[in-house]
Amino acid sequence: MLKKNKKEKVIEKFKTHKGDTGSPQVQIAILSEEIKELASHLKQHKHDFSSRRGLLKKVGQRRRLLRYLQRENERAYEKLIKALGLKK
Repeated sequence: MLKKNKKEKVIEKFKTHKGDTGSPQVQIAILSEEIKELASHLKQHKHDFSSRRGLLKKVGQRRRLLRYLQRENERAYEKLIKALGLKK
């Protein structure tokens, strides 16, 4: 789970308007940060299977949100992919 200040920085960077915390862009960016943290945790703790399951759930959720964003707003999808450094 992200710390409050790190989460606020991610929201500030990817928000689409003032007060935005729930747009697909923000949700995807937050999930990406959480995935990075879980991946680094699992490198040290290889047998932590409950965290591995949580990681897989977050990856699936991000994948669904990315598909939604691509379908609804192609330009925002391309911009977000580039900003986060994700593959298409």
